[in-house]
Order: sequence, then C-alpha cells, then structure tokens
Amino acid sequence: MEIIIDAKDLILGRMASYAAKLALEGYRVHVVNCEECVISGDKDVILQDFLDKIHRGNPHKGPFYPKRPDRIVKRVIRGMLPRKQWRGRMALKRIRCYLGFPEELKNRKDIKILTKNELKKLSYEKLDVPKFVRLGEIAEMIGWRRYV
Repeated sequence: MEIIIDAKDLILGRMASYAAKLALEGYRVHVVNCEECVISGDKDVILQDFLDKIHRGNPHKGPFYPKRPDRIVKRVIRGMLPRKQWRGRMALKRIRCYLGFPEELKNRKDIKILTKNELKKLSYEKLDVPKFVRLGEIAEMIGWRRYV
C-alpha cells in the first residue's frame, strides 16, 4: 500500500519519525510539499545548526549535506532508520520526497493521503509553538535556489 504525507505545516522531526515507522512496516511513503514543513525553534539557532552541518569536515571528502528541502527531509528520515541493516536499507528505498505535489500522484485513487488534519499531533498549530521557520526558508539561506 502507498501513503502520501502532505508535509505542509507539519513539524519536520515528528513527520520524519512517522514516515520512517511506516516505511519499516512495509508501506511505500511519498512525502510531498517538503519545502512547507516547519522546524520549531529560533530562526537564527536553526540556521547556525544547518551551517555547522554543511561546513563540517572536508568539502572534497565529506560528509556532504544536502541543500534542497526534499533531500534534507530524506536525510532526516534516513537518520531515523537502521540503515546499516537490511530492513533499514529496504525501508529507505520505499521513501520518496518531493517538492510540491507531483502530477503523477494527483490522479491516483489507490493512495491514502494524510494531511495536517489527520496528523494533528504532528502539526505545530496544536502545540502552540511560538517560534518556527519553514524548511524552504532555511534551504534558501544555506544556498538552495528555487527554480520556478
């Protein structure tokens, strides 16, 4: 079975752990609108954390850290999987992350779409989070160029 998670207005870490759990259970998971998910906390602190990750190590030998929001989400989900074991590698292959909502997923009837209303515990609005920043804004600050 395939499941679509609409990441708009969902907290990144909570959504990623939910997606990782679904992938480990055998579902194919499509995460859409990755640039619209939020990270709770102060904008300057979050930006500095991302810059520290990017500038860690050698730029020619790694570790390499993505700048695109969909790749960042996949990397966060990867961190929540046992990727050095067989079941973790297979679960990571079942996860797809997208910018926006792709056309090939809009017309399919056999896919269950999970939105913010169905995932209330993953949304920032119910938690009264005063400070948050969208992943798309952080990605633009660290070097991602939005191609429109």
